[in-house]
Amino acid sequence: MDFNVKKLAAGAGTFLSRAVQFTEEKLGQAEKTELDAHLENLLSKAENTKLWTEKIMKQTEVLLQPNPNARIEEFVYEKLDRKAPPRLNNCEQLGQYMLEAGNEFGPGTAYGSALIKCGETENRIGAAERELIHSSEVNFLAPLRNFLEGDYRTISKERKLLQNKRLDLDAAKARLKKAKVSEARSAAEQEMRITQSEFDRQAEITRLLLEGISSTHAHHLRCLHDYVDAQLTYYAQCYQYMVDLQKQLGSFPTTFSSNNNQTAPASLSSSTVLPSSASSVPLCIPNCPIGTPGSTDYKVSSSGTRKARVLYDYDAADSSELSLLADEVITVYSLPGMDSDWLMGERGNQKGKVPITYLELLN
Repeated sequence: MDFNVKKLAAGAGTFLSRAVQFTEEKLGQAEKTELDAHLENLLSKAENTKLWTEKIMKQTEVLLQPNPNARIEEFVYEKLDRKAPPRLNNCEQLGQYMLEAGNEFGPGTAYGSALIKCGETENRIGAAERELIHSSEVNFLAPLRNFLEGDYRTISKERKLLQNKRLDLDAAKARLKKAKVSEARSAAEQEMRITQSEFDRQAEITRLLLEGISSTHAHHLRCLHDYVDAQLTYYAQCYQYMVDLQKQLGSFPTTFSSNNNQTAPASLSSSTVLPSSASSVPLCIPNCPIGTPGSTDYKVSSSGTRKARVLYDYDAADSSELSLLADEVITVYSLPGMDSDWLMGERGNQKGKVPITYLELLN
């Protein structure tokens, strides 16, 4: 019991001595042992690394998951060491709605078919987004978080110890300066030698840890490369998905115009300048050589037939329809009373109905 009381009293005395020294330093009433310039630079570098690592990590999390409520939920599950319940991301949710709407309107209709194709693409983009988030978490965010919660926490602990050792040293110096009696002076000199030795040892430990910041920067640089690679893969996938979707939807604007029994706005004349990225998409505009379904443009030849290129594969739903293969050229024509979304198609001896959304009419 006496030992514990003495230990507690010694600790209280040390704390009081440090508090007095710190206060007097702030008031300019006591001298302060300055750290060497190299150590000060290392401390500044570590503090800046910690500051910018926090900002970059938090903003990356916002970029990958813009919904703050979802981020909070994920944080809570992580702290509880439980797996968050699966949920659709924004692209997947949109894709699901498009697929359901497309099936509701009918896969054989122009709008329904287009919705299904768009929905499938949104789902692919959603899956690519999931892979980006997973890769970024493992290869980029986790190393940044490990530094803040591991290495920098250790540095902060040792830095605090260094501060305490410096206060002890300066307090010992102050007592030595005030000592008048030789016996008291001898004790003060002994205390100062001990505190100086402890301060030097702690300064060396802190310096070695701080010099590891350069290795941390090198590691974070590799992680940054991994993050950029993950983003590059994601954006390349999204771009390719949209290019493919654009090709599949090539004739949809024409069909949409006819299904609503409307002509294109007058502002879209044949001289309208379109972006180069959209030049491959057939548009429904006045004087367009493709024409609108059900119009006389479908029967420009004396025989009433016309050639058409198949945009993508189509599997016949029954014996009245004709299966199609992408890029093949078939003969098409319209029959009186036929649904405007369909044409009759012929390939050799084979004949059957084909959806016009799968065709690009040729001159």
